[in-house]
Amino acid sequence: MFFQVYGANALAQWGMLIVVLLGLILLNEFARRTKLGGIISFLVVPLALTVYFIAIAVGVRNGAQWALNNQTHVYMQGWFHYAKLYAATAGCIGFMMIKYKWGIGAKHWFKPFPFIIVAINILIACASDFESAIYGWNKWWLTSEGVWQFGGWHNVMNGTAGLLNIFCMTAWWNVYASKDKKDMIWADMTWVYIVIYDIWNFAYTYNCLPTHSWYCGIALLLAPTVAALLWNRGGWIQNRANTLALWCMFAQVFPLFQETFKDGRQWFPWATLPVLYPEGVGTIEKLYAAGGQAAADGIVGTTVDPSIVAANPKAMLFISALALIVNIVALAYIICVSKKRHINPYKEDVFVNQKYYKDAMARADLS
Repeated sequence: MFFQVYGANALAQWGMLIVVLLGLILLNEFARRTKLGGIISFLVVPLALTVYFIAIAVGVRNGAQWALNNQTHVYMQGWFHYAKLYAATAGCIGFMMIKYKWGIGAKHWFKPFPFIIVAINILIACASDFESAIYGWNKWWLTSEGVWQFGGWHNVMNGTAGLLNIFCMTAWWNVYASKDKKDMIWADMTWVYIVIYDIWNFAYTYNCLPTHSWYCGIALLLAPTVAALLWNRGGWIQNRANTLALWCMFAQVFPLFQETFKDGRQWFPWATLPVLYPEGVGTIEKLYAAGGQAAADGIVGTTVDPSIVAANPKAMLFISALALIVNIVALAYIICVSKKRHINPYKEDVFVNQKYYKDAMARADLS
């Protein structure tokens, strides 16, 4: 078991996981089916949130208590969360430009944009994995959001898996609008890539977002995958960007929905911790006590040795090793197929014999 989802809070934890999953699926459908839905989701709402974030930053600088105590400032002030939110939103806007053929979205030279923005998002996560390895090699370390992470070989393996995952994206130039104008189609991004990406990204959230990973590592990954496999073939990367951006917006404003307080207490009963913390919230309480005044002051990089407060990183090692293995296998397969067919896998489609690819191409507007 990867998570502590048993006991008194189990019903709330599993129930809210289903609610988040269904909510993300429905919000994705709202965003993808009409221009108005996309504009509201990825232009109007992000603009309003940007004003809100700036107001918080100004308030913090001026010492306003409402800003200093704001949960966005206290729990989501790190570079990663803002980078991920705006990178994902930029992807959503770019994908809309391609599927509706707005401006440069209709140009052939713009077609590699999906690859570029996905690669940027992956690199952001890889940087976070390597950051955790550097700050907390085989020990606990405190992040700017007050989360205790545990660094080690799992971060190195998964960071490497993420770099390989970038090169498992094939046919960068072969993206199209769907015939019904609801989706951007990347047909060669088949179930093969979806599976290896999901394993890698789950490992990332499990390593570096441990207090969030029950939702952003399971529900958030399942939502676009379910849609792509059942009714939106070829549209997975659009689904992924949409749901990621929408979740980031929500989590940035309401982090305590899934978060524990810095002293380990939970605001809602559905907040879920992984097995990294052997005693659950008790482990977090011990970490703050062991970290002393530096931990109480939220000093980034404060460390605690696992001999003082026990950690259980075995699950992180397992999933990170799996992520590295499947990405190596997938990249080797792409290289072998490309050599056999004498093609450049980044200019031409690789998975042309798969039913998923054929179904996706049947939806694509090739005009």
